[in-house]
Amino acid sequence: MELKDHPHSTSLLSQAIFVVNKHAKTAPNPKALYELKKESIEKMIQEGRAKKLGLHFTDNPKFSQQHSDVIVQCGDYIFHLPPTKDDIKNLPHFGSRCANKRNPKTYLSLSKAKHILQSYIGKNIHCEDYSFKPRRSSFQVKRNQHNSSTLFSSSFLGKNLSYYKK
Repeated sequence: MELKDHPHSTSLLSQAIFVVNKHAKTAPNPKALYELKKESIEKMIQEGRAKKLGLHFTDNPKFSQQHSDVIVQCGDYIFHLPPTKDDIKNLPHFGSRCANKRNPKTYLSLSKAKHILQSYIGKNIHCEDYSFKPRRSSFQVKRNQHNSSTLFSSSFLGKNLSYYKK
């Protein structure tokens, strides 16, 4: 029997995978986050903590080519992975995705989730590509707005500049 809050409990690992997956969907460069998710789920499957349930059609096929994803159950959570050739041969196909099935909400920071999964798989996957570019300061934004909206106006052009904006 495993403790629910143990760093490598199925429950906590599933929550960490959920958080990493959620952030990967909006990351500018999600490759490292998806790799962390995949390796964690594969290790959980090897240990018998997760189970491949079957296949279903993906919601957003690439290049309009229909393909399937593997449905994996980890604790109370459901995840998707790309199928292997063995998965396509051996797992049942359920057709379209069930839209009303949702994962439970979880409140875990991305940094904590990454730390949990990296310590679980025993590998430090470099996820720094996730970071966003720093926002420009309000001074920089105002300065750029000022420069772009300024039209050279000489006193000899007069007050009506609409003629020159054509």
